[in-house]
Amino acid sequence: MTGIFFGTTTGSTESVANQIAKELGISATDVHNVSETPIALIEKYDCLLLGSSTWGCGELQDDWYDFLESLKLQNLKEKKVGIFGCGDSASYPDTFCDAVRLIYDALTDTGCCLIGSFEPKEYAVTDSLICKNGRFVGLAIDDCNESAQKVSERIHEWCNLIKKETE
Repeated sequence: MTGIFFGTTTGSTESVANQIAKELGISATDVHNVSETPIALIEKYDCLLLGSSTWGCGELQDDWYDFLESLKLQNLKEKKVGIFGCGDSASYPDTFCDAVRLIYDALTDTGCCLIGSFEPKEYAVTDSLICKNGRFVGLAIDDCNESAQKVSERIHEWCNLIKKETE
């Protein structure tokens, strides 16, 4: 069972979380705002999809700080974890979707299986923290500068990857 956990300030990451849920056939009851969600809820899921927008100079969305600290203390062994995020590649190319990498790095030593890494194609920015060894560590969405169609295509492609990696 897959749970989606997101933090949002302007609603962009929540919108992406809901699009991912629809694409993967995940019920709305399994989509959670981290500002309102007890950490114990993650226990019921085998797969966690975690979403944060990037703020300031490559920082997490505010609601993620406490949730992520609590998440790192949970038993994540055997759980698959995919990460997605929103950012602005035109205004902040050096920190585009850095929050995705911050979550990735925080969970690297927890025993979880990190999924959803892919080769970035047709992205204007590939040198922010989200890129590791030539691959994005999670889904990067730029709904500020890309069309709704391009955003939908990126979500669709990433969800197909998640489906393959969770079979």
